[in-house]
Amino acid sequence: MNETAPLRARAEIDLAALRANVRSLRAHAPSAAVMAVVKSDAYGHGAVPCARAAREAGAGWLGTATPEEALALREAGLPGRILCWLWTPGGPWAQAVEADLDVSVSGMWALREVVEAARAVGVPARVQLKADTGLGRNGCGPADWPELVAAALRAEAEGLITVTGLWSHLACADEPGHPSIRPQLTLFREMVAYAEERGARPEVRHIANSPATLTLPESHFDLVRTGIAVYGISPSPEIGTPADFGLRPVMTLSASIALVKHVEGGHGISYGHHYVTPGATTLGLIPVGYADGIPRHASGTGPVLVGGKLRTVAGRIAMDQFVVDLGGDEPAVGEEAVLFGPGDRGEPTAEDWARAAGTIAYEIVTRIGTRVPRVHVKVNNELSG
Repeated sequence: MNETAPLRARAEIDLAALRANVRSLRAHAPSAAVMAVVKSDAYGHGAVPCARAAREAGAGWLGTATPEEALALREAGLPGRILCWLWTPGGPWAQAVEADLDVSVSGMWALREVVEAARAVGVPARVQLKADTGLGRNGCGPADWPELVAAALRAEAEGLITVTGLWSHLACADEPGHPSIRPQLTLFREMVAYAEERGARPEVRHIANSPATLTLPESHFDLVRTGIAVYGISPSPEIGTPADFGLRPVMTLSASIALVKHVEGGHGISYGHHYVTPGATTLGLIPVGYADGIPRHASGTGPVLVGGKLRTVAGRIAMDQFVVDLGGDEPAVGEEAVLFGPGDRGEPTAEDWARAAGTIAYEIVTRIGTRVPRVHVKVNNELSG
């Protein structure tokens, strides 16, 4: 892709920043290995290039939600440990075993299916047992843990699986001091101890996500699972900016201005006329909309940098476009409008858009759609392959 081509829109992905973020996260957890979570196409940043960059920076593990995401990494030639954890009955267990993936098991049905797959392909499966210590989503609860551990150890004794990990997930790590954190850590230690007392010898025990990695050293154990922090977004904006945590946002989202025109006062803008020009002005048409992942909830509030000045979305964000009131300025058609980036040039950040839309920055970057090309840039602004 020609880096200077006049694109309707582009999401530039700074792989140098991503590598620096991984190195920073390694420094935050010096006694643990680092997993770079690249689920959901690396939170919208492009899974394969980001996974490669994370590996280059020393991430010992990669993590995905679905097995299909993990298999795609293997097909792209990504080596090393990859954990995938969101399974449904009938999933591609055999392919995962053959691809040497670590698979997560939260219940007896999943253990049965992975054991059957391992028996069929003749290769032991790498299995990590997930405990529900209080998040209330996936994971095996304390009452069912003895049955799952016993069955997993029987399968291991038969040479069908290797129990490579014991893990869980914190519910409120982004709120340091939340009363749920201590009980979850205590229960995790107890459930790990139970499994190990009965013969489990996991390679890794892990519970820390991005916020816990940054703020809760006692949660680091053998491995930390870093997702949003890898991409330079603060997982706890109330207590620290990316810079406070030694991180830099990786994605810059921009679009080319498609039209600039003069209108009189009293001119209604976009569907429903929720914005009416207060006087004669100029309007700029930004050719991205909610089909590209721009949140409609940010209608009338979303910030954009145009011509060196911060503007605000005027009226409703439509499927493919929105308007900004330029206040009489006349930037050239084709000039760049920056929706968000690191903030170096005064542009908004993903966190600014999250506040405007009443959501979190995770959603802002992850929802950017496939119509927006990802342009992966290495050091010295060289394009990534």
